[in-house]
Amino acid sequence: MRPADFDYVRTYVREQAAIVLEPGKEYLVESRLEALARREKFVSVDALVDTLRAKPSDPLHRRLIDAMTTNETSFFRDLHPFEALRKIILPEIRQKREADRTLNIWCGAASTGQECYTVMMVLAEHFPEVLAWNFNFIATDLCLDVLNQARAGSYSQIEINRGLPAPMLVKYFTRKADRWEFREDLRKRIQFRELNLVKDWAFMPPLDIVFLRNVLIYFDNDIKKAILGKIRRILRPGGYLFLGGAETTINLDDQYERVVLDRTTVYRTPSIRTT
Repeated sequence: MRPADFDYVRTYVREQAAIVLEPGKEYLVESRLEALARREKFVSVDALVDTLRAKPSDPLHRRLIDAMTTNETSFFRDLHPFEALRKIILPEIRQKREADRTLNIWCGAASTGQECYTVMMVLAEHFPEVLAWNFNFIATDLCLDVLNQARAGSYSQIEINRGLPAPMLVKYFTRKADRWEFREDLRKRIQFRELNLVKDWAFMPPLDIVFLRNVLIYFDNDIKKAILGKIRRILRPGGYLFLGGAETTINLDDQYERVVLDRTTVYRTPSIRTT
């Protein structure tokens, strides 16, 4: 890959999505651009980047951003966060919100949907009464392709085999040809929306639970601080933030409380609203 092309791509992706592609990531960038070039019928990565440079308003730039995002996910990924959700966090929040009967959840990196459908299965299986509350479940992603798959709730057998227990498959999915579709009545309860984490979140309601797992690792510290601050300001007092195992709020936002729940670490906002 031409060094100038790598610099162009890494600068554009950083400006538009705050994703940091450090020197040494040339192979990763080139491999993803090769796949994009094939899909878009370019003869080479060089030709693809030449077109990006020549046509700054072309929709191809959006597909470049999508190609640079990582969308690794699975059902019940790492398991322990969902055990903490079921055993401790949801019972606590259900008790706190009983008076106004509201529950707002956000999955901030929905990818192809496995995480948000896992949360929905936990709710339907163990707390079905809250689905009759004033219940908002928002799932967002920057990448439109994966968001469309998430919205459809349709998965291959290989995707199903990655973490989904057989009883959950039988109860919550229907076989359609060679794919499995998540239950429509529950799927429609989730609002799937495009969202760039470094831009405006004006539509977000006050939240009780946020999942933003394995996302902050792609940003520099200034962007991490900005995102954590925005989340804290829309989390209700005592709300919970789930991050990935390699992520933390420590030394980034000291207004979160780090809480260890068995084998899971979560981050809780103060019980009294702060700025």
